[in-house]
Amino acid sequence: MKIVRRDFVPDGPGSVKMIPDEADDLWLAYNLIAPGDTVMAVTIRKVLREAASGSREAERVKLKLEIKVENVDYDKEGGVLRVRGKNILENEHVKIGQFHTLELELKRAFVLRKVLWDTLAIEALKQASDPSASADLAVVLMQEGLAHILLVGKSLTITPSRIEASIPRKHGPSVAGYDKALNKFYENVLQAFVKHIDFKVVRCAVIASPGFTKDQFHRHLMLEAERRDLRNIIENKSRIILVHSTSGYKHSLREVLDAPNVMNMIKDTKAAQEVRALKDFYTMLSNDPHRACYGPKHVEVAHERMAVQTLLITDDLFRSSDVATRQRYVNLVNTVKDSGGSVHIFSSMHVSGEQLAQLTGVAAILRFPLPDLDDIEM
Repeated sequence: MKIVRRDFVPDGPGSVKMIPDEADDLWLAYNLIAPGDTVMAVTIRKVLREAASGSREAERVKLKLEIKVENVDYDKEGGVLRVRGKNILENEHVKIGQFHTLELELKRAFVLRKVLWDTLAIEALKQASDPSASADLAVVLMQEGLAHILLVGKSLTITPSRIEASIPRKHGPSVAGYDKALNKFYENVLQAFVKHIDFKVVRCAVIASPGFTKDQFHRHLMLEAERRDLRNIIENKSRIILVHSTSGYKHSLREVLDAPNVMNMIKDTKAAQEVRALKDFYTMLSNDPHRACYGPKHVEVAHERMAVQTLLITDDLFRSSDVATRQRYVNLVNTVKDSGGSVHIFSSMHVSGEQLAQLTGVAAILRFPLPDLDDIEM
């Protein structure tokens, strides 16, 4: 995220002008923009103008609009952030008070104004402007006839390519057809690999599959890289890791992120820290259940008793349209940090964030056992 201008008071009002450079930046903006904020941007709108013939013709014009936000929607696949609300900027084409939807896209500047820039919003802005925090990991999840190319960034996982093919059975007279279909499938995956995986950005690329599919594709990838002189692959072959997964579907990403050789390559990234923290929580829940809790009520009671050692919380909880609810979780995060605890804010667009969301979105590892928490209603 490129920050063009910032003019705000911590825990007070102000604005920031920013330009999203990558998909992660739109996700960050989605987390930053809340109902009650205002967003100003240039948009394209069709207007009717009087033509020389006397008829009215539609014309596309650029307009600068500022809307008071009522709803925010993020289209991950399309890479567009839609912000809907009432226009508050005088304009000849859009009346004040008229509803409008602004589409925020990559490389297009916008201004965000808030009545209150709290600590979480400021921290998110700081992370976004750090150029060292970008996509960390590329993953090819595959099985015969199915492959997903996944890019794991600091805030979300995107799927730039899905490859499907019909592979005939490998027996009898259909063996030749099987080999031909499989080679074509591998070629399509290779093309997607070359197009979407840039080793100047990612730390490593993981090829994962059940059985020997990963090994066969890796062999195909290396042979073709040498034959076609694909320097991006040849010069980074040591950064291509093979890992077992139970399938080529996206839910198998959690197995990849759990693999020791992958974790070692990305151990200091946000995604890896989230996976590690969640694994520690589940281990504690299994081995010493009175030192682990989840659910807002249980976690808040544990915190009141100064028992929270590690807080796990999803970013979804900070997008509440109710200011008091957002502030509740902001205060929880701040006071846990102030009391010496560590905090992991999970992205709901990562597989670990999805897992945490199934546990109400908030959980904690405790400094000491609290067996009576079980008697408190969730």
